[in-house]
Amino acid sequence: MAFTIPKTFINELQDRVDIAAVIGSRVTLKKGGKDLQGLCPFHDEKTPSFTVSPAKNMYYCFGCGAGGDAIKFLEEFEGLSFTEAVESLAATVGMEVPREQSKSPARDLTPLFEAMRAAEGFYKAQLKASPEAIDYLKGRGLTGQIAAEFKLGFAPDAWNGLRDALAGGVHPVPSKALLEAGLIGRNESGREYDRFRGRVMFPVRDGRGRIIAFGGRLLGEGQGPKYLNSPETPIFHKSQELYGLFEARKSSRRLESLIVVEGYLDVIALAQAGIRNTVATLGTATGEDHYRKLYRYADEVICCFDGDAAGRRAAWKALEGALGSLSGGRRLKFMFLPDGEDPDSLVRQKGADDFRRRIGGATPAIEYLFTELTGGLDLTVVDDRARLAHLVDPYVQRAPADSPLRQMMRNRLRELTGFAADGPQPQRARAAPRRAAGRRDALPQQLLSLLLKSPDLAAELDPADVDLLADGQDSPLFAEVIRYAAAHAGADAAQLLGRWSGQEGHAELLRLHQRPSMLDAEGLAVEFREGLERLRELAGRRQRSELVERMRGDPAEEKERLAEYMALRQSAEAP
Repeated sequence: MAFTIPKTFINELQDRVDIAAVIGSRVTLKKGGKDLQGLCPFHDEKTPSFTVSPAKNMYYCFGCGAGGDAIKFLEEFEGLSFTEAVESLAATVGMEVPREQSKSPARDLTPLFEAMRAAEGFYKAQLKASPEAIDYLKGRGLTGQIAAEFKLGFAPDAWNGLRDALAGGVHPVPSKALLEAGLIGRNESGREYDRFRGRVMFPVRDGRGRIIAFGGRLLGEGQGPKYLNSPETPIFHKSQELYGLFEARKSSRRLESLIVVEGYLDVIALAQAGIRNTVATLGTATGEDHYRKLYRYADEVICCFDGDAAGRRAAWKALEGALGSLSGGRRLKFMFLPDGEDPDSLVRQKGADDFRRRIGGATPAIEYLFTELTGGLDLTVVDDRARLAHLVDPYVQRAPADSPLRQMMRNRLRELTGFAADGPQPQRARAAPRRAAGRRDALPQQLLSLLLKSPDLAAELDPADVDLLADGQDSPLFAEVIRYAAAHAGADAAQLLGRWSGQEGHAELLRLHQRPSMLDAEGLAVEFREGLERLRELAGRRQRSELVERMRGDPAEEKERLAEYMALRQSAEAP
């Protein structure tokens, strides 16, 4: 039968747990009045906006909106399930977690985890007794220390080495558990055999560090594929797991990025070189479930592929799998390796600094998308521009609604073709002037959002721009913020937000500040300048349109207005 944790126990646990101690052991906190403050562990920031309230027994970040109790914190920070978080907290205060029987049946998977742990011990002992396997690992440049950290082992080339050893130990492991865990197989005649034979073994661990699967690399000229992974089992689903993620998270409480490579040895070689934020898929393409897991721990994912045609096809599949996950400030990049190289060989030959430089030059997902889709098209030809708009549209629709990624894709398409993201349909655009006007009205708020993220951008504004941007806001408060930022060059975001705290419209101002962005400081500046230029252009168009209407209404002034119109037109067209 399945079991649940009583609500009364959860309440008692929360009363007894010191949330300040739980979070303070993982995040640097300083006293700030009745509460504690620090840098938020869930997003990048320079000014503390993360608050822990012992009195309320909760935490909250005014920057990204993350919040909850101690259980929620462990779920988000450590990547634990609810039950795992409760068990972890209960252990710190000496409480035993009770269970209530529920109506839904559930299996006890403990025997499978025990079988995997026993197998890991067997493989580890066999590695020490195998000069061939040790020489292979040394030949790949691995040290004993890194081999021990990743729990490497060796499966002897014997049909029943593992099964016989575990069946005859002090704590025998039944064949049923070994079979269900994928450690042994059974042929048509019912004969059991070890699945892994004559292979260097790579244990795969879950978020709690438990062994859930193995990968085996064939030594010598034995039979079978070069690499062999555990089959799907009740504790292992390869489309959801990533090799090396446990080790990467263990090395750093806050991962800025995660690098996805293809092989076990790539992960280990990079970790040995000091590049600890590396993971690998388990014989499958990087899919949606992988990205959901990756983005739980880092805002940036960099996929590393071979530079050949096969590597680019793999990158395209990875891009398609990631689009639905690229919300908020999440970023995706691609790094392509030189021909004939993999991360393992490259870091050994060129060193970690060279590999980091290559990572720094990785291609953003949008750039890669448009590079691939524009291949073979001549964008000076209107038919090819229409073709590109048609090709891009499905990918725009797959990006999360209202995400910065979707807007950036639309902007890029418009730059290349002049068409909107939903394809070249000028009749539809003319038939919906209200929608177009709505986009124009949103531009000043978009610029205000960028300004709140990087107040130094106010230096880009001359007096005419200040008036233009302030007049375009739909709130007097927003206009005040624009003028204040322009007049106080040293003000930061906290000052801009705090100055108007408690006033009507402050919540909307805070929402604009928190609007997700995938851009770094340089990208914000570029986006701000480009947006400001679009705002000037729109203002010029409106001014010219007003002149045309005035000419129609007063023919006596036509000559004077026409000269003014032409002067405005020439000014708009000037480089």
